Amino acid sequence: MALPPLPVQPVGMIRGATIALLICLACLLAGPARAFEPLSPEQLAARIMPPYSLGEPVGGKGVHELLNSGGALAGYVFETEPLAPLPGFSGVPIDILVMIDLEGRFLDVSLLHHNEPIFVSGLGEAPFHAFFEQYRGLSIATPMVVGSPYGKADGPLTYLDGVTKATASIRIAHESLLAATRAVAQEKMKGIAAEPPAHPDMAHDEDLDWEDMIAEGIAGRLAVTNAAIDRQFAGTIWAHDDPEAAAEPEGMFLDLYVVDLGPPAIARAVLGEDTARELANFRTISPDDEPILVIDAGRHGLVSEDFVRNTAPDRLTAEQDGLPVALRDADLFVTLNDGLPAELSDATAMILRTDRRLGFDPARPWILTVEAVREHGMFQPATGSVNLVLEHATPARFFARPEAPRSLPPWRAAAENRQGDLIALGLGLALLLPVLGFGQSRLAAHPRFGAIRLGVIAAMLGFVGWWGQGQLSIVTPLAVLAAALQGGSLAFLAYDPFSLLIWAAAIAGLFLWGRGLFCGWLCPFGALQEFADRLGRLLHLPQVEPSPAWDRRLKALKYVVLAFLLGTAVLAPGQIDKAAEVEPFKTAITTFFLRDWQYAAYAAFWLLLAMVTFKGFCRYVCPLGALMAVGGMLRLRRWIPRREDCGSPCQLCKVRCRYGAIERSGKIAYDECFQCLDCVAIHDDPRQCVPLVLAAKRRDRGLEAAE
Repeated sequence: MALPPLPVQPVGMIRGATIALLICLACLLAGPARAFEPLSPEQLAARIMPPYSLGEPVGGKGVHELLNSGGALAGYVFETEPLAPLPGFSGVPIDILVMIDLEGRFLDVSLLHHNEPIFVSGLGEAPFHAFFEQYRGLSIATPMVVGSPYGKADGPLTYLDGVTKATASIRIAHESLLAATRAVAQEKMKGIAAEPPAHPDMAHDEDLDWEDMIAEGIAGRLAVTNAAIDRQFAGTIWAHDDPEAAAEPEGMFLDLYVVDLGPPAIARAVLGEDTARELANFRTISPDDEPILVIDAGRHGLVSEDFVRNTAPDRLTAEQDGLPVALRDADLFVTLNDGLPAELSDATAMILRTDRRLGFDPARPWILTVEAVREHGMFQPATGSVNLVLEHATPARFFARPEAPRSLPPWRAAAENRQGDLIALGLGLALLLPVLGFGQSRLAAHPRFGAIRLGVIAAMLGFVGWWGQGQLSIVTPLAVLAAALQGGSLAFLAYDPFSLLIWAAAIAGLFLWGRGLFCGWLCPFGALQEFADRLGRLLHLPQVEPSPAWDRRLKALKYVVLAFLLGTAVLAPGQIDKAAEVEPFKTAITTFFLRDWQYAAYAAFWLLLAMVTFKGFCRYVCPLGALMAVGGMLRLRRWIPRREDCGSPCQLCKVRCRYGAIERSGKIAYDECFQCLDCVAIHDDPRQCVPLVLAAKRRDRGLEAAE
């Protein structure tokens, strides 16, 4: 039986490779530290573009008023990290700058800080910044989902395009943005309706008359006499600036009626035929607008002389749940039904519209405010005003409420988006794990075992790694550690169910086989190194292996790297994304080498080394492998069969083990075993296992002697 030649042991080359590794790491770790301090008011003001400007801070979590060009409150500006510090995939929150108006619409959304590994030095920052541009113009009340509509584009949900290969980070950013914005809306803007707004029930029909509408509140009324408005201005410099009010105290200053025209039965009862027909045909307003009729039979009027049609009324404002309701003139000529009281025939009437998609719910109470204005003085008069308030609610029977869109928990949404991949991965693991657990001897003895193993690791590289983006990384356990130390949530794990399934299999493997299942069968970069080794042998490159002494020293290096990363996670968590670049996984698997040259060179170094030194990164540097080796202490059994002759006198398995996981005594070092099954194949092969070969020869000699 011919044994393989002993490997060359060029110590100088090993030292050179170690120096090259340190140089590569130095290049990767070099770079400016990321600042996560909240923006100062000066920095915040510099990011706000005209016509808006920064106002005063409100509350203690970095929320500031957003002012319009006239200095009035227009909305709020804030960072998400103080309000919703959800840990990102790296364990560090994603900080986003948000500007919203008083109606809950996003005026601007921009990325400030993050440590997401896939963007830091993988895909680059551009796609992450571009993702947030989609929020502009959307309302916090709009149901939003990250993903594809899959033919459901006409439904109630708004779909945001994600970023390929960064699904987990994008979903975390989305949830952080919505959580922080809702917090501001609830605290500063008195909340936003959680359920979809009602819409007019076009099928509901009933005959209505004006008296019944007034009695039931379908037509709301606010009557203010001249004496009442005088009392409003009493004690001010404008108290005597309305002679007409003083001359006729019982006259009507404001006789306001409000009617929601959305329900067809109500519109038919109060509008003339021409106006009702035009309104029903949506010629001026859209089907998403709620038309509201306002009538003033007093002398105040609804708008000022300077009002411009098809704009917001300058003396009328509305609100619901403490949030402003945007009103706009529908620019319709209004004729009223002949059945209305005669005093309304000469009244001022106009139809306003508001968009239900911005959160206005016509089936719930809302408030209309009329501004009454007086002027004092002839030249540059001083203007004063009081607000006259009417609360209105149209009975709910005139409306229908759409079924609330299904709102899945983030983990469910992520799982449904990857349902096909998860099924394929689950079936593959369900087949692989029992074979490795209960049929490893038969598998290792199979005449095509080598081809079977290559097929499995090829699937891991292609499907799990490049397609499924399921390369496990030390970043995840470090993020779990950071969350545990800071009392944070582990919800970020659920945003990547594909990787989570692999983690579950790897952890289960720790109890059954030690680190071998993941490192030998499930790791895409480990598979890539094996193919690099095959290529090196195909090219007849000389194999460079360290001596046993150097092999022991170099194997300790991965524990030093792991300790360094743990220290960084505890003492300098903002730098963990840089420190974790010791893993070339992101470059070789996640981004397929589409990165800056230093990262590509670092990953290429390990693959070139793998062509002459078998899986050098896995054996000597991989911090995740070190963690798996420590976790392998949970192993419940010695699963590799041994004989008394193993190690003494037979050393075949030790010589053949390219991982150096078998000691001279024949004992298996499970913390270094990659479960390649080569020794299992030798152990059960009567043509290879020396004790079996010798036993066979003894039997043959005994038979010959007996004859």
